[in-house]
Formats: sequence, C-alpha cells, structure tokens
Amino acid sequence: MNELLAQLLIFAIPLIIFFLIADYQKKQNVFKGTKFCGPTPLPILGNGLILSGKSSAEIFTTCEDLVKTYGSCVRMWLGSTLNIMISDPKYVEILLSSNTLIDKSEDYTFLRNWLGDGLLLSTGKKWHSRRKIITPTFHFKILEQFVEIFDRQGDTFVETLKKVKPNGSVNIYPLVTLYALDVICESAMGTTANAQLNSDSEYVRAVQDITNVIHLRMFDFLLRPEPFFKISRIARREKKAIKVLHDFTDRVIVARRNELLQSGKQDNNYNRYTGDDGLGIKKKMALLDVLLQSTVDGKPLTNMDIREEVDTFMFAGHDTTTSGISFLLYNIALYPDVQKKIVEEIKEIFGNDTRVPTISDLNNLQYLDLVIKESMRLFPPVPIVGRQSDVDTKLGDVTIPAGSGITVSAYFLGRDPNLFPNPETFDPERFNVERSVETQNPYSYVPFSAGPRNCIGQKYAILEMKSIAAKIVKNFELSVHEDYKKPILMAEIVLRPENGVHLKFKVRENC
Repeated sequence: MNELLAQLLIFAIPLIIFFLIADYQKKQNVFKGTKFCGPTPLPILGNGLILSGKSSAEIFTTCEDLVKTYGSCVRMWLGSTLNIMISDPKYVEILLSSNTLIDKSEDYTFLRNWLGDGLLLSTGKKWHSRRKIITPTFHFKILEQFVEIFDRQGDTFVETLKKVKPNGSVNIYPLVTLYALDVICESAMGTTANAQLNSDSEYVRAVQDITNVIHLRMFDFLLRPEPFFKISRIARREKKAIKVLHDFTDRVIVARRNELLQSGKQDNNYNRYTGDDGLGIKKKMALLDVLLQSTVDGKPLTNMDIREEVDTFMFAGHDTTTSGISFLLYNIALYPDVQKKIVEEIKEIFGNDTRVPTISDLNNLQYLDLVIKESMRLFPPVPIVGRQSDVDTKLGDVTIPAGSGITVSAYFLGRDPNLFPNPETFDPERFNVERSVETQNPYSYVPFSAGPRNCIGQKYAILEMKSIAAKIVKNFELSVHEDYKKPILMAEIVLRPENGVHLKFKVRENC
C-alpha cells in the first residue's frame, strides 16, 4: 500500500507543479505589455490573499489603495477568474454604452434565489421585453402618485425623529431603511409593509436577513461556490427568509389579480399607465398593476414572472435609496451653509403652505438637486457596477479576454482629481450650469450607471430623495454627532456605512 502511494505521489507531484507553473505563466502573460496593471498573482489563488480575512470595509479600502497604486485600470485575479476595475471615462463609455455587453457579473448571481430572472439579472430577449413593459411605470402621471406616498411615509418618519432626545443622536441608517421599505412596498405592490411602525415584523426581518446573507456571501471565499454555500448554516437562513418574502409577494399578486378580474379593469389601452379610469378620476397605479395588465408575445405574465419583477424592485428600490438618503442627510448635517441654502429654497417655494408637494414643486428645488448630485458623486449608492465578458472584449486600445469580470466604479470616478478638482471638497455648485461638468465626458459621473442598462428608476429615486430631505430639513436643524467623525465605507452591492450615520435633530420653530 505504501509502495502504491509512493508511486501515485511520484506521478502526481510533477503534474501539480506543471499546473502551478502553467497557471502562474497564464496570469503573468495575459496583460503583458498592456495598460492594465495590478498586484502580482500567485498560482491557483491569484490575488485572493489580498482580500482574505478582511471585513467589507477593509476590502473597500484595499480596492481604493489598488486604484491609487495602479491607476484607473486595475487587474485582479480571484482564483483563476480575471477581474478588471476600470475608472477611466473613455473605457467606461465604451462598456456602458454597449448594446451587447449587458450581462451582469458573477457576484449578482447571489441574488438569483430571491430575485429570479427579474430586470436586474435577466439578459437578452427577456431583459429587453421586461424593460419595455416596466418603462411606462415611470410615466410622470404615475410618478405624481408616488410623490404622495413619499410625503405620507415621510410624515411617519418625521414623527419617529421627533421622539429622539433633544441633545441625543440617532443612527439614521436603519430608520431610513424602514422608511424606504414602506415607500417601495406601496409603490411596487400597492400595499403597505408598515415597517416604520412595526420594525420587528416577519417581512421586515426577512428583508434584513436576505440582504445580510447576500453581503456575507459576496466576500467569504468559502461561501461563494454554490456547493459550499448549500451546506452552510447561512444557506438555511436564506431559505427561510426567501420563503417569507415569496409568500408575501405571492399573496399580494393573487389578491390584486382577483381584484382586477372582478372589476373588469384588465384592459390593454394606454390609460392603464396614466391611472385614468376614463372619467377623469385618477386611480393609483402600482408597478404590480402594470405587470398584471402586460403581455409578452400576446401572453400575460405568469405570477412567477411578476414576482421576479416585484421582488427586484423591492430590493433595488429600498437598498439604494436608503444609501442615497442617508449620505445626503449626513452631508446636509455636516455643512451648515449648505443646509441654510436648502431651508431658504424650501421657504421660497412653499412659504407657510403645508400642501403635499407636486412633482413641479420638487423639480423647482434646484439647489437641493445640486446637493443630491454632489452627495452622490462622493457617495454613489451603487459604487461598483459589474459586467461579464463572455467573448474577447475590445475597449478602445485594449482587449479584455473572454471570461473576465469587468467593474466600473462610480465611486472612484467621482473622487478622481483629474475629473473633479478638489474631489474631497463638498461643492454642490460644481454641478451648476455655469460650472457644469457637462463639458467633460458625461461618463465621468455615473451614479445611476448609464447606457441601455442604466437605472430605470432614477427619476423615482431623485424625487424620493428630494421629498424626504426637504421634509426633514423643514422640520429639523440637522447636525453631526460630535463623536462621529465620518462614515467608514463598505461596498456590498450598495455603499454602506459600517459605523452608521449618527445625526442630531433639533426641531425647528414655526416649521
């Protein structure tokens, strides 16, 4: 037996050495003499050890260091998979404007058990047909109805903040999460989650559990492969959370489909998008209603098809806006001069009127719009967008091999001093028409991505951010807690503060 083992080792060891050398040479030669640089990879492991054992925040800091060291085009090997991080507008433009490079990177597959093949993850014909169906959901007449939801849920948020002790502070990130969940649940499904009033509900806990599982899996070397994940403890957490989420969505879909059938409102004319019943009476139109009344190749969408899209909007519509709103309020609190100008603009437009804002009112908050743009330059809700290259991909003067992952970083673009002078300075006026960055490559600023796979809900998101920011600033004077220096950032699909966002809220008089 020992003799047989010795013979196997004599045969196996040279073979292993051969594969190690071949893998090392492959990694060394792929980009030899090109513009893509990066840390020296090891055989088999690649650059995995650089990220191994680090927290999400430490991983993000490591990526920052790599960009500072190697420039705007950095190569990284995760095992045998090549990843390219690009933050050069000329390459970003080619990638994001492409009508063929629309496949998302492998990291997004961790969402598939929850979201299926919804708009975020689908590709090809299915993606095109779903995008066509969902686009009318953001018709301005439907957005007007969403504004009423923003305002009503914003009132609940304000009442929550009024309970904070006058000299105390609060981590607003979890509170914003609950507000955003209530807003997107009502917008997408036409029902309420009551997350702000019942933060311990089964549905809210399931959303929190599933997002936590996804984030853990993204950066844990052992949890990334599907076979290892399936036997892990957190796989059981995921399964339990997904059942709660899918059961909730399924119940809402079935109930709403029955309502539409009974009321005879399943028509195929354009009025379904305007919410007009033909008598001049506007009806609320959630995303769910649009999907229930839509067809592909003459066939209605199945309940499974609809659930994919509703769940996708539930994820994308609360996670990203939570990030955007939280960092926006942080910047407003951090810069008193900026806050003062926002207050003056609100008074100029609304005076003492307590009416529900219209889209026109929110659009007229032009300085607040500049503040939002500057906040998203520094803290883009989606800091990194991933694509998968299934064939050799030419980006201008470089070629990326088939099978590579390509990431575009709005975060690194926004902090590049060559694109934005004094990038660490918070200066909303840099987006003013007179000083606009429009003169440079528009792909220097892509907080909502760009091209055919840009964020379909960006108008919705901006209106929501304007609505809640204006309401909070009107009711409170914001300041940053003195012991809270700045957010420690981590990128887990969405940009998050590892240490929260701790603010003070002083009730304004005569608000």
